[in-house]
This record gives sequence, C-alpha cells and structure tokens, in this order.
Amino acid sequence: MRVFRRRGAGATDGPADVKQARSPAQSGKGRPTPKRSEAERKRYQPITGPRAPAAPRTPEEKQQARNDRARRYDAMKRGEGWALNPRDRGAARALARDFVDSKRRVSEYYMYILIVLVAVLFVRDKAAQTYISPLILVLVVVILLDAQLIRRGLTKLIAERLPGESTRGLTLYAVMRALQIRRFRLPAPRVHPGDKI
Repeated sequence: MRVFRRRGAGATDGPADVKQARSPAQSGKGRPTPKRSEAERKRYQPITGPRAPAAPRTPEEKQQARNDRARRYDAMKRGEGWALNPRDRGAARALARDFVDSKRRVSEYYMYILIVLVAVLFVRDKAAQTYISPLILVLVVVILLDAQLIRRGLTKLIAERLPGESTRGLTLYAVMRALQIRRFRLPAPRVHPGDKI
C-alpha cells in the first residue's frame, strides 16, 4: 500500500526538480497568448489596400461637381436612361411607370391621408381618436385592393407589349410609385391621368 504525503516547502527530490531545472527557452512559447481581437485583426487583410488621402478640391472643381449633379438630376427627372438609378432602368419599368401615371388612384392620396391621421393623433379629442383605428384599417384594405388591380393590369399589359419580359419585382415597384405623391415621383411622369399608353 502506497502512502501519499504532502511535500514540504523545501523539498527538492522527485519530478519537481525536472521542472525547476528547465531553461526559459524550454518552458513553453515564452510569450502571452494574444487576445482574440488581436489575432483576428492580424488575420484579416484589407481588400483594396490603404486609401490615399483625397487631394483638396479647388472651387472650380466643386462647382463642376455641382453642375454635374444638377445635370444628372434633370436627366433623371426626364427619364433618360444613362441617368436613371439601376432600379428604374429597363423597358418594363418604364411601362410600369406609365401604367401607374396614366390613372388617378386612391393610393395616390395615401400620403395626404397619413399626414392628416398623424395630426389627429396629437389632438386630445377622444371622439376623433376613436375613428383613427378603423380609418387606418380601411386605408390598408384599400391599398391592398389597389395593389391587386395594379398587379393584374400590369401583368396583362407586359404580356401584350413586352412578351417574355421578366416581371419579377415589377408589382412592388409599381405599387410603391402609386403610393408617392404625383409631383414628387422620380422619374417625373411622362403621361397625364387619362392618357392612353
């Protein structure tokens, strides 16, 4: 039977001597383990490299940049292809814009009604506030019905005018345009309500 006893503070026999006899070079890696954030920072490399500081622009260059932005904005309002945002490009999107702009829709007045409803929320009259929730519900139902009418009419029009053209995302694009106030739509409407497209 083997008996274990506690070693004294000054004991030097046994395997403990081996640990004490090791040199500092043999006692592990010799440096503290880096934090995870430091290790990850060293591992990741920038894709483009360091950015050079931008050169100071002269007043003439700033004016030229302003003129370019104004020219692009005017071209975008007219619907010129080179100035349009990527989501507005393509024959199907142009036809969807004309389809929405050629009719007056209830959803066109959504923003006006929303402003009125927000103003009523700040009124302390309880009688007025009791009508807000049903009115919002009716407004949502009307917008959903209008969206279905837009989807049906636009799908039929695209099939007639642009057969084989993808209609992915077109309904949402047309509905979001229909919800905007007419004078703030970009690109600006090319047709008036009642015009044939």
